[in-house]
Amino acid sequence: MRRTAFILGSGLLLFVAFWNSVTWHLQRFWGASGCFWQAQWERLLVTFEGKEWTLFVIGATYLPALSFWTLNGLLLVVDTTGKPNFISRYRIQVGKNDPVDPVKLRQSIRTVLLNQFLISLPIVVFLYPVLKLWRDPCRRDLPTFHWCLLELAVFTLMEEVMFYYSHRLLHHPMFYKKIHKKHHEWTAPIGVISLYAHPIEHVVSNMLPAMLGPIVMGSHLSSIIVWFSLSLIVTTISHCGYHLPFLPSPEFHDYHHLKFNQCYGVLGVLDHLHGTDTVFKQTKAYERHTLLLGFTPLSESIPDPPKME
Repeated sequence: MRRTAFILGSGLLLFVAFWNSVTWHLQRFWGASGCFWQAQWERLLVTFEGKEWTLFVIGATYLPALSFWTLNGLLLVVDTTGKPNFISRYRIQVGKNDPVDPVKLRQSIRTVLLNQFLISLPIVVFLYPVLKLWRDPCRRDLPTFHWCLLELAVFTLMEEVMFYYSHRLLHHPMFYKKIHKKHHEWTAPIGVISLYAHPIEHVVSNMLPAMLGPIVMGSHLSSIIVWFSLSLIVTTISHCGYHLPFLPSPEFHDYHHLKFNQCYGVLGVLDHLHGTDTVFKQTKAYERHTLLLGFTPLSESIPDPPKME
């Protein structure tokens, strides 16, 4: 018992020391570059004086969309050509999307673009006056480093709660067939289909969980840009179908697409509390659900058991 307490206590102290060191270095960098970014921001405010709404829409839509399509453009090259060859070793569902069905892909990309331009864009346009009721998102002073960290933590927790329960609701028989089934046409997902969804699902399960945090926190546009971009990058990785080195593990959500009735959340916290990951925890996919810190694919070091004939 004492040995366990000693190990846990030592580990906690090391983690706190490491975290303090990391945040100290990041804060120094933030402080050193803070004047530069503040000057650039003030220059933008002068350029868009009287047109802050336009500045907000450009920042909150086009910059995150650029992040989304840059990453997905690279992934689509791999999905459609199978090159570079070594990446196929990291495929989670072996033999699926190798290569991807071009007709199905074109249909999915059209839906994603419609969701972005006909749903996301108008919602973000009306997000600006909603945020102004609380605090001006285009206010002069940029947020501090520690405030940004706090906001990202709050955003992540709020998204986990909103996404988990809205996602489970969409799996109810009343909603699944007419709404959510569209997203599950891809039992082996690829990155770009992270936004392939029925319009109602796109609003309820994609947009609202990401927007609620900035509304509650009265966030600055800079925080919103970072958060929306990170959200799109993370959901793309979760759907990409490859467990790549040094990137967050997509095994959790990939298993959801494979089995449908497990792993509804983002972080897995609420799945653990509600027991909606019990089957997943009995699989090799759960053992592989970790950050890959080497170049040997986890599907090779932790292979699935042979299928029974």
